[in-house]
Amino acid sequence: MTTPLTLLAVVTAQSDQHSATVTHWTDRIGWVVGLALFVGLVYWLMRQGWQWRRTLQGGLPELPQAPQDAGAPLLEAEGRYHGSTTAGQWLDRIVAHGLGVRSKARLTLTEQGLDVDRTGAPGIFVPVDALRGARLDRAIAGKVLPEGGLLVVTWEHGGTLVDTGFRFDHAADHSTWVRRINDLSGEAAAAADPLAEGGLPAPRVQQHATAPHDQKGAQ
Repeated sequence: MTTPLTLLAVVTAQSDQHSATVTHWTDRIGWVVGLALFVGLVYWLMRQGWQWRRTLQGGLPELPQAPQDAGAPLLEAEGRYHGSTTAGQWLDRIVAHGLGVRSKARLTLTEQGLDVDRTGAPGIFVPVDALRGARLDRAIAGKVLPEGGLLVVTWEHGGTLVDTGFRFDHAADHSTWVRRINDLSGEAAAAADPLAEGGLPAPRVQQHATAPHDQKGAQ
């Protein structure tokens, strides 16, 4: 037999269950909104930092254009462009003129220089007389890879020495590119200044960035 007290207890239990469900969904919605606001704040701060860097680097001139006829390719490779920094400063990212955009890239080395055709970003052409050497490294623009996992090309632009990092689809090709770029940049330096002081060949300028060796693993 159902009494008024029993009915009241049943109604109260159902009401409590409904309130708990509503409260549960309210908490979830609050967490989602809070997370979205946090992500938006982080994104806004990143954009502000990017704009600040672009303003500071406003004096960097426009990148040179690749010639119509660059000649026969000496080397070709495909991979990823991981960024550019001030030479020797692996965290000092350069963002002016699209240099801060990571992208897929196709590299072509000729007697006239290095042509970098990038997907979804402006191309980069480094004239041979602007090349200052190449090396194997592990870090560029905040990106860390296994030892020797990056080909880093040093070049001069507007009076600034720049390090630019690439990771080829076939990383074993990096060493071949290092040798050929160093040979090519040395030939260009000798042609520009065949005799240095004392009658000796002019030395090739090359910057060496030191990546922090306390970071472990690839990012």
